[in-house]
Amino acid sequence: MEDKRILYVSSEVVPYLAENEVSLMSYDVPKMINDQGGQIRIFMPRYGNINERRHQLHEVIRLSGMNLVVNDVDMPLIIKVASIPKERIQVYFIDNDEYFKRKATFSDEEGVLYPDNDERAIFFAKGVVETVKKLNWVPDIIHVHGWMASMLPIYMKHYYKDEALFSETKIVSSIYSQSFEGALDSEMINKIGFDGIPLEAIGELKEPNYENIIKSSINHSDGIIIASDNLSASLTKYIESSQKPFLPFASKDGFAEAYTSFYKKLL
Repeated sequence: MEDKRILYVSSEVVPYLAENEVSLMSYDVPKMINDQGGQIRIFMPRYGNINERRHQLHEVIRLSGMNLVVNDVDMPLIIKVASIPKERIQVYFIDNDEYFKRKATFSDEEGVLYPDNDERAIFFAKGVVETVKKLNWVPDIIHVHGWMASMLPIYMKHYYKDEALFSETKIVSSIYSQSFEGALDSEMINKIGFDGIPLEAIGELKEPNYENIIKSSINHSDGIIIASDNLSASLTKYIESSQKPFLPFASKDGFAEAYTSFYKKLL
């Protein structure tokens, strides 16, 4: 993968958040490509429980300052950056005080999902793409991890479909079993529709529970990776019947070769 450019967009990444299936793979896969001589960028949300001082985050003034519209409301975009120690890997953080200045990631102390998680996901997707445009950095592959990042394939295939910068870019989604209970705001489909995305293309989001959000993301990806050994039977079947190129689950020991081959096949 030498000199290939891969953009990693994830809900969670270690060492900035606790270790789990998504956050660990969102570190291990970019590191593997970096070690192979590939060029990588990692993007994640700047949740309020990330310790900015300890991880030495700092704002990138030249990238910050634009406004993104979410459901007809202007929201300021702040970009921060940090480096993973010892790895020479830069991580970009999408920030906005309204959406991310809280002491947790997806739910409050009672375990109740934040009511605006749908808007946070939309803002995150747009923020990533707008920042990459400002960087003028053309990815060969965009690899998406975690449900908070799952709006990105939808926006790439519709809202940004005419961007010459991404005309050759392939989108890969890793699908995990790590989910959430209940559903996001029932108006989510209309908020996405506000951006000119045809409602028939996102019909699954009429009921925006975990499985339907992931199905919509699968529908808009060029390749799928089953990233959990215990993925639900219904999602596994959906992936297998999607007619998209997909990679079955690969263990920690064997993922490097499997992922590299899959990337090469897509390109």
